[in-house]
Amino acid sequence: MKKIVILFSGQGSNLLNLIDQLHMRHCEVVAAITNRPDAPGIEKAGQQGIHVDIIDHTHFTSREAFDGELVRQINAYKPDLVVMAGFMRILTPVFTQSVKAINLHPSLLPLFKGAKAIERSFESDKADGGVSVHWVSQELDGGAVIDQRSFTRSEDETLESFTLKIRKIEHTLLPETIITLLSSDK
Repeated sequence: MKKIVILFSGQGSNLLNLIDQLHMRHCEVVAAITNRPDAPGIEKAGQQGIHVDIIDHTHFTSREAFDGELVRQINAYKPDLVVMAGFMRILTPVFTQSVKAINLHPSLLPLFKGAKAIERSFESDKADGGVSVHWVSQELDGGAVIDQRSFTRSEDETLESFTLKIRKIEHTLLPETIITLLSSDK
């Protein structure tokens, strides 16, 4: 069975969704790794029987030092794929040149790269919002897009309703993309 490692930084809603949708059905979630010792997703993953490694980025003198430890920890699991699901770190070539990873981003890339993508997409004059899954590269949110899904915003759209639509797409698109990638061995 193919193995994945999931990286996250916060609530872990996509992490939990991936565990529910994929673990021991389509692949094995061998571990999750977070850079935040207070991330609420830690307890949630543990309740699902998934081991979580905490690598606190504040304990490292540089991004490269943190990325080196992250790569070492990932390699210990020998995953077929690394999935970034709300992992809020800008990664260096130490990571990007060593790890086969995909990232979930809450906008239609190349629009709204980086932080606060949902808010910036909502505040824009674009008629559509959406979600992208892309390969991780040295450029922030700049790797080749694997798949995207979009929706047309309604006239009475609020940030809350817009965000809910994004989350719903994320919870479908990311697991489907992982299944496709693992079955095609790309």
